[in-house]
Amino acid sequence: MHFLKLIRYKNLLFLVLIQTLIKYVLFEAFRLETSLSDFHFILLVVATVCIAAGGYIINDVFDIRIDAINKADKQIVSRHISEKMAYNYYLLFTATGVCLGFYLSNHIGVPGFSALFILIGALLYVYATYLKSVMIIGNLTISLLVATSILIVGLFELFPNISSQNILVYQVVFTILLKYSLFAFMLTLLREIVKDIEDINGDQNGGLKTLPIMIGRKRTTMFAFILAIFTVVLILVYLYDSLYRQTIAMLYFLVFIIGPLLYFCIQLFSAEKRETFRNLSVLLKIIMLLGVLSLFLYKFNFI
Repeated sequence: MHFLKLIRYKNLLFLVLIQTLIKYVLFEAFRLETSLSDFHFILLVVATVCIAAGGYIINDVFDIRIDAINKADKQIVSRHISEKMAYNYYLLFTATGVCLGFYLSNHIGVPGFSALFILIGALLYVYATYLKSVMIIGNLTISLLVATSILIVGLFELFPNISSQNILVYQVVFTILLKYSLFAFMLTLLREIVKDIEDINGDQNGGLKTLPIMIGRKRTTMFAFILAIFTVVLILVYLYDSLYRQTIAMLYFLVFIIGPLLYFCIQLFSAEKRETFRNLSVLLKIIMLLGVLSLFLYKFNFI
């Protein structure tokens, strides 16, 4: 069980869910021809999961002192799994992900795509060792990588099949993926900032220069509040531009996305206790899950 917590198995299952829904719900709703068989798609999912798991592990390896304060009762590395063993796990997962990415890139005839897995693995290492200590840059890096985990399915499944005959429908689907990637980017950025507020004491002890440490908790909370309102506005613009004739889709987004986000804003505005910020972080996870589940609206022609 300690190993599963080390690799953040719940987050990895969420990654599996969103990539699976993209292929078997979104792509099938548009009846698109894809590049990967079921087996090769599983390999793509395994590759991204391995890279992500490696990132979680190496982050914990370099966060031993910080986690001793922020997560004293949940710390895995050094308490339940040795630092050396954790580092070996990191190497195994990252190497597996990169090798699978290299194989799949050559399988679809675009060997250059293998650089994506190398770059993501390298960014996760640099994040764990340096970027997370740089104000806002670490937050942006993680948010960008989460968004990339959505786009990578489109790159491997659709890009090799684009032709002059199908380019218009493929552009439509890529646009949808970009919108979901932006949604994931914004919510992840919000959650990373909220987590930084929650973990300010341990981060300060570890010498990090996160946003709340540099500009203060109250100013960071206000920044997160403004960012959340901006996210709500972006979604409302999307609803007005694209879904104003789709009643069921409009209701889904208003009730399950906009509503919880507005509740998040209200709670954030008055948040003081560490427990409140922890609950708000969980709420953002739930909102992201509900956003991912909206892909089913395409399957039933509600969008």
